Amino acid sequence: MKKILMLLLMVVCVNVNAQTPNDREAILSVLETQRKAWNMGDIEGYMQGYWNNDSLVFVGANGPTYGFNKTLENYKKSYPTNAKMGQLSFDIKKVEFLSKNIAFVMGGWNLKRAVDAPKGHFTLIFKKFKNQWKIISDHSS
Repeated sequence: MKKILMLLLMVVCVNVNAQTPNDREAILSVLETQRKAWNMGDIEGYMQGYWNNDSLVFVGANGPTYGFNKTLENYKKSYPTNAKMGQLSFDIKKVEFLSKNIAFVMGGWNLKRAVDAPKGHFTLIFKKFKNQWKIISDHSS
């Protein structure tokens, strides 16, 4: 009897954190919208995938940046022209739900520019706000 109760408890706990395919697709849609905005030279559109809050964290080559506005400012400084932005693509390796409203995403990014083709990796933490997934933490290298 004790084993059955423990098994039922484990099933209930797993289902509490279970996500629908719609949640995964919604996260992938955020990334696809970002990719399209980037490739049109629209940094503000790209930033719509991020949580517009002072607690947003972006960790890049220069260390952590805090806040939506500072992250936007850094993107504009680093990518002032369409030529610098290039064409972005993603290679998503993993989407894992840590809880009902938190997801971990890991992947690679690639830029194709006239003079070079930089690439790297990223880990993202997404949070669901009122049925909308937003990046709350980005570590890109």
